[in-house]
Amino acid sequence: MHCWKSINVKKQYGFDRLFLISALSGFGVFIAYFIALNIFSSAPLSDQHFLTFLLAILGIYPLHKICHFLPLVGCRKCLRLIIKTQLGLLPAITLKINDPVPKRKFIVTLVTPFILVNAVIIMLTFMLPSFSHYFAMLLAYHCALCVPDLLYMRNLVRSPKHALIEETDTGFEILVPQAIA
Repeated sequence: MHCWKSINVKKQYGFDRLFLISALSGFGVFIAYFIALNIFSSAPLSDQHFLTFLLAILGIYPLHKICHFLPLVGCRKCLRLIIKTQLGLLPAITLKINDPVPKRKFIVTLVTPFILVNAVIIMLTFMLPSFSHYFAMLLAYHCALCVPDLLYMRNLVRSPKHALIEETDTGFEILVPQAIA
């Protein structure tokens, strides 16, 4: 095996640019989703359960990380959960993969939170239309959280078919067997 390519989205884009892309994506999703909901739904909006909404905002990030873990349940031995604090207050949850993972499994791992959490939020929007503005904000926030995953996935899709993905301190390395390279 040799390294075909190294990927580090945070280094490639930089924190500021990545934050800006995420924020703009979140605003775009909110605007598009909220306008679409208002065009197709005439239900009056309610501002009840604001505390529940705040708890949901706080719970989206851990739920997102748990959804990353789901496709890798079979290889628990190769996973390491790291919880750090950023800015002295906010918890940052990181899943480290110790062993190389097949490309397809890694792509499924990256896209699982985007599909599962967004599907649940969209279903709840239609089940509780009077709280659609809350769900639009939750969807926008979660889509903004998914931007780095989608950028990694974009890089991985272009890699060789039988590649293995290994996580290092500097990002991800795409490993390919010598014969394929």
